[in-house]
Amino acid sequence: MGTHPDRTSEEPVTSSPSAEPESAVETARRQLRRAADQLDIDPNVVERLKHPTKVHEVTVPIERDDGTVEVFTGYRAQHDSVRGPYKGGVRYHPDVTRDECVGLGMWMTWKCAVMDLPFGGAKGGIAVDPKSLSADEKERLTRRFAEEIRDVIGPTVDIPAPDMGTDPQTMAWLMDAYSMQQGETVPGVVTGKPPVIGGSEGRQEAPGRSVAIVAERVCDYFDRPLEDTTVAVQGYGSVGANAARRLDEWGATVVAISDVNGAMYDPEGIDTESVPSHDEEPEAVTEYAETVIDNDELLTLDVDVLIPAALGNVITEANADRIAADIVVEGANGPTTSAADAVLADRGVHVVPDILANAGGVTVSYFEWLQDINRRTWSLERVNDELETEMHTAWRSVRDEYEKRTVTWREAAYIVALSRIAEAHDARGLWP
Repeated sequence: MGTHPDRTSEEPVTSSPSAEPESAVETARRQLRRAADQLDIDPNVVERLKHPTKVHEVTVPIERDDGTVEVFTGYRAQHDSVRGPYKGGVRYHPDVTRDECVGLGMWMTWKCAVMDLPFGGAKGGIAVDPKSLSADEKERLTRRFAEEIRDVIGPTVDIPAPDMGTDPQTMAWLMDAYSMQQGETVPGVVTGKPPVIGGSEGRQEAPGRSVAIVAERVCDYFDRPLEDTTVAVQGYGSVGANAARRLDEWGATVVAISDVNGAMYDPEGIDTESVPSHDEEPEAVTEYAETVIDNDELLTLDVDVLIPAALGNVITEANADRIAADIVVEGANGPTTSAADAVLADRGVHVVPDILANAGGVTVSYFEWLQDINRRTWSLERVNDELETEMHTAWRSVRDEYEKRTVTWREAAYIVALSRIAEAHDARGLWP
């Protein structure tokens, strides 16, 4: 199973190591175009998918702890709902922009479709540095944002979730603010909540678990037993730590893990359970390491599987020719630039995309939504079993397209997603 015709890549991008990486919306449109070129679908559907259905921009004023008032800008971009309610995270970060939310909302559309979930894509956020907020200020900001977007979200309309700079507590505040205005408790308005108020067991671990499941599947596809596989993981937060620990548990040798301060490296293998994740003890990886290397060096280690699970745009045209791994499984959103994708494809490096690999998060969010609607709690064992089933099903759909066409793994995933979205648009038609 390890052989395959030469792959095409994302169309080349003219860039240099110092060039600005393309925006999320540019990348999303480029990937849409590449997938559409492989399919016989109505170009009018493709044209519709280039644009969000709606983008809401709101002003979010809050009183700071010192009594002053500060005004922030919030967004909610709703890309496509042909297959179901909009679904996507809310991030608090200084660089949140309208276009970023549009691009990330498009990615959520593809991610939900590749997993065959009855959701469309959305993304939102507030342009704010969450580290500059006290806990009380963050709560006030969240509650005011919930009020500003209350008319455009809801369990059958648009369902937010945690993202960069937000967490289960943020979702609890958002759900409470929405519920107070509705006059009833509406747990299904958000996912990623604490389990005590309707959240799902296993939700926080789900993206990392799905990365591990997909990494195991692709290794098996290329006849590479996990017991003979070395792995490097950039990022030891929720995604990276859970992926590393599952692969370690299943027999792989995890030789490197990292956080913002650097990477722990041990060619004999790391006991991942003994190293606290960022959530357990922030920025502690290097404190437990005997040998420390930098994050750039981790990316170019001679390992079988590389999992970039920290930030976007870390594999670029500048370092793509030095990636030594045979397989890259994307844990973060958008860790590989389009230019780097082309280089890796030319070199025969297999890149399994984020919209498949880390889709465990939105999949367990779907499970949470079902639990909230039915007022019925699932056990952690059931959540993990259902997640594994869904990931294996999605993997097979992508694998089948990969084998049928001369495409990359990324293109195969987008072909699966776009086929389903286009079919739904064709069935529903266009409102006059």
